[in-house]
Amino acid sequence: MNQFSHPAYGAQTLDTSVDAGLRSFMLGVYNKMGLGLLLSAVLAYVAGTVDPVTQLVFNSPLYFVVQWGPIVLLFGSMFFMRNPSPLGAAVLYWAVVSLIGTGLGIWVLMAVGGTSAETLTGTISITFGTIAQAFVITAAAFFGLSLYGYTTKTNLQPIGSFLVMAMIGVVLISLINVFFVESSALQWIIQFAILALMAGVVAWQTQSLKLTYAEARGDQRSLGVLTYYGALNLYIAFINMFQIVLMILGNRD
Repeated sequence: MNQFSHPAYGAQTLDTSVDAGLRSFMLGVYNKMGLGLLLSAVLAYVAGTVDPVTQLVFNSPLYFVVQWGPIVLLFGSMFFMRNPSPLGAAVLYWAVVSLIGTGLGIWVLMAVGGTSAETLTGTISITFGTIAQAFVITAAAFFGLSLYGYTTKTNLQPIGSFLVMAMIGVVLISLINVFFVESSALQWIIQFAILALMAGVVAWQTQSLKLTYAEARGDQRSLGVLTYYGALNLYIAFINMFQIVLMILGNRD
């Protein structure tokens, strides 16, 4: 998602000086991410508590759109948005947020119905208290990781390629486990691996935003796109962390 990112990988330390423009840019990223999380919470609550919406989302072909739509949009944008505009980036961001937020309604539905679900990691039982606790834990961890990425002088950019390749590897192992191995112990290892990788992604992406801002400074079109793409990267990392923490807290085995 970082079409504008061309950081230098050789330096071990980076200049972390900031200015008013950078602060404004980062606030724009965090504001959009925050609004995305708020919209997700509203859509999840509606999808999980309003029966006609619940039936439409989870008991109709629309479920497949909600489940796979974000992946299709993200991969499609790599091919069809080579030179994205701020408007195009905004449409992509809010479309992905809306679909993911609606899909999160499954957790609300479980909390409302007091039901549990069997997974490879055990029986998952969710309450609204569990959801709130998972959100607070994720928000605190995200804040600390993003603050580190924003303030550290250590060059985190060399780990970017490793994080991407490691995530692809973990996803492939997870698919193998789901369809062939079905090991609960391996699934727990996979979940913790994803959580650790997402933690790295938050710090790395935050620093990447500072570097790409320095390159695009003065180009309002590029900065407009970067704001949405930066918010999207951080939003996805937050949601992945949140769901894993929620599963850990809700596991009863």
